[in-house]
Amino acid sequence: MQQNQLAAPPAGGAPGAGRDAAAFRVLVTCTYFEPGFRGGGPGRSVAHILDAASPEVAATLVTRDRDLGDPAPYPGLSGRWQARGRTPVFYLSLRSPRQWFALWRKLRRTRFDLLYVNSLWATMSLVPVLAVGCGLLRADRVMVAPRGECSPGALALRSVRKRVFVVGWRRVLRRLDASFHASTEREAADIRRLFPWATVRVNANQSPLPPEPAPPAPPVPGPLRLVFVGRVAEMKNLALALAALAAVRRPVTLDVYGPIEDPAYWRRCEALIAALPPGQRVRYRGVLTPSQVPAVLAEHDALVLPTLGENFGHVVAESLSASCPVLCSDRTPWTPVLTAGGGAVVPELTAAAWAAEIDRWAARTPGQRHAARLAAADAYRRWRATVARESILDVVRLAPLPG
Repeated sequence: MQQNQLAAPPAGGAPGAGRDAAAFRVLVTCTYFEPGFRGGGPGRSVAHILDAASPEVAATLVTRDRDLGDPAPYPGLSGRWQARGRTPVFYLSLRSPRQWFALWRKLRRTRFDLLYVNSLWATMSLVPVLAVGCGLLRADRVMVAPRGECSPGALALRSVRKRVFVVGWRRVLRRLDASFHASTEREAADIRRLFPWATVRVNANQSPLPPEPAPPAPPVPGPLRLVFVGRVAEMKNLALALAALAAVRRPVTLDVYGPIEDPAYWRRCEALIAALPPGQRVRYRGVLTPSQVPAVLAEHDALVLPTLGENFGHVVAESLSASCPVLCSDRTPWTPVLTAGGGAVVPELTAAAWAAEIDRWAARTPGQRHAARLAAADAYRRWRATVARESILDVVRLAPLPG
């Protein structure tokens, strides 16, 4: 069986069933996970962390019973344990007290070596951390993976609410001597600004990407073909790309893929699309499954990503692996890779700056665009050779206990 397939639950359907008593036991929580995919990078990162963990790690995962934006749960999974390779996964309905109670009765039987939560303020993080703090769950260590939530761009959204929350949450995490998982040194610096006392471990083992980039397609005449792949939400900043297109002098096509997470924000984007001059063509193409993403990226001349912040940026790695250059803001860890041949970085988050960069790419000949795809493939090869292989769960397993 493939490790990323869901199968029948293990004997007993609970953490610890049939496991080595000497294993390093980890309780992992993540808001969205397989078989869903609309939640983006965090679920995929968690999947790879589990896959890359050594046999000495015995992980249990708790996740929501539905995908981002779905009113209905996954068929047949709500309130059930399923096995994913060596990992039991429980699919929880947040609105079901009965499921919460049944889950707690199972989990309280195990003393975990580590509670590993993904997000600072999701319910799937708050509840287990508070449960450990109150003694309702037993875990020797707590680790938080904020997944970019400590970046200035993320904190600027609903900033008052978040900063008020952090004041109290900081005390809880400090009392538990919680540590943090950062994907890059840049994210580690963001975390230390909010939690200066905390231990931050940097581990960039993020996603199972191919060792070699896909060969670029032959040059195609016609307008520049841009693509946006991501959640349609303020954080991803699609509206800036649309505003920039209004000032681009040459014809451009932009295909938009991704779940509409924020309907009000999408209405704003639709208004910008409706006001575009005739030479600019924007199409919303719906949601892609992860398996569809590489082929779609390969059909375009560049990915456009004016994001307000990314702790990693899976879609950038995917784009480069498809030999598709990336036009990106400087709010990601990819700036050195992109400036070294992977695409272009636009430091200013203004429509004028982005329009100027898009115009430069639109002015290129098909041959020049093909050369940029070859350069993106080379940038991917260089980056891929630097990727760490060790799971963060093993990093913690081998680290001494605090105190």
